[in-house]
Amino acid sequence: MTARWPSWRTDLVISLVSFAGGLLLYAAGGWRMFLGDGPWSGAPDWLLLVPMTVMAGCCLLRRLAPGTAEGIGLVALAADTMLGGSLGTALIFTQVVYDACVYGRAWLWRANLIGGVAGSVLAAVAGVLAARDWRGIVLGLVVALIVVLPTVTGISVRQYREQARIQRQRAEETVRLAAWERRQAVADERARMARELHDVVANQLSAIAIHATAVLSAPDPSPQLVRRAVEQIRESSVSGLAEMRQMIGLLRDTGDGESADPAARPGLASLPQLVAQAEAAGLAVEVHTAGTDRPLPVSVDFAAHRIVGESLTNAWKHGSGTAVLRVDADDDRVLIEVDNPVRPSAAVTGSGHGLIGMRERAALLGGTLTSGTGDTAGAASGRWRLRAELPLRHDPGAAA
Repeated sequence: MTARWPSWRTDLVISLVSFAGGLLLYAAGGWRMFLGDGPWSGAPDWLLLVPMTVMAGCCLLRRLAPGTAEGIGLVALAADTMLGGSLGTALIFTQVVYDACVYGRAWLWRANLIGGVAGSVLAAVAGVLAARDWRGIVLGLVVALIVVLPTVTGISVRQYREQARIQRQRAEETVRLAAWERRQAVADERARMARELHDVVANQLSAIAIHATAVLSAPDPSPQLVRRAVEQIRESSVSGLAEMRQMIGLLRDTGDGESADPAARPGLASLPQLVAQAEAAGLAVEVHTAGTDRPLPVSVDFAAHRIVGESLTNAWKHGSGTAVLRVDADDDRVLIEVDNPVRPSAAVTGSGHGLIGMRERAALLGGTLTSGTGDTAGAASGRWRLRAELPLRHDPGAAA
């Protein structure tokens, strides 16, 4: 990476080149302007080098204090004019005016433009009156070349740089937005994978662990108990493997997030299997359904299946007695309610990832999910109630 050329060196070079050019004009004898004799025109010619030197020094302030530099330059130009005027000083002044318009504040270039135009008009009128000839208008043209032309050039450069700065800002904002969208996409995908892994792996492994613990904790397990536990463990393993394959297929899908085969996703059509698995694990379930046979959007159907499955698993692990399951689907939404008694002192406590995953599934569809015991969720004392409402039509832009 090459070192950047300091800006003060550029200012110094411009100042030295301007002064050298003025000296060259002075040495060549082409330094005197055709403005006629000034009040101090009888002074030695070398005095013209003083305002020219001051004018060249103003270039050192072109970035640091452009307004101050132009003010000093005006004084030097006035002194140069009083001495009869030199071409070198006038040319260096055009650089000072240009720098003031480029690096100064907005009011400075506006003042230069207004003052330059007004000065050109007044100089033209004064030239015509003084010379009593229309050719005196040349004096106005000289003022325009010295003030108006560098002002217009500086304004154009200033506007170009401002537009370039705005474009750079927009490009940087676009890059930052793209980076944020990439991070958000990664976070969303991680959350999606966490939900699927919990629903597929954690629930089945929990079932396997509970059945194995039941056998190991029995002082003298009967062959029937062992066989029933092994059958449940095998059923949970096979079911978990099948759902794991489906999840892998979803994760490998490179389309718009929907599976290439929507039918491969479980939905409310498999509600009897979910209830049968819960009952086989020892949970009594009272089921009330309405409209579950109607066609549903794939995403809503899949989320409803996952929420019902997770709710029954939680009721089996942490509850007691009979769980009441209600699933109601109509033209606008799918309503899921699970109500079950909870043990007075539950020995098994969950990590809460299941509830988090269910809330995320509902939120992604623009729905709501509430859960809790007693008054926190509208349930009776000593009971746990979960209520999820999933709209069939959801506009993600409206939610944003």
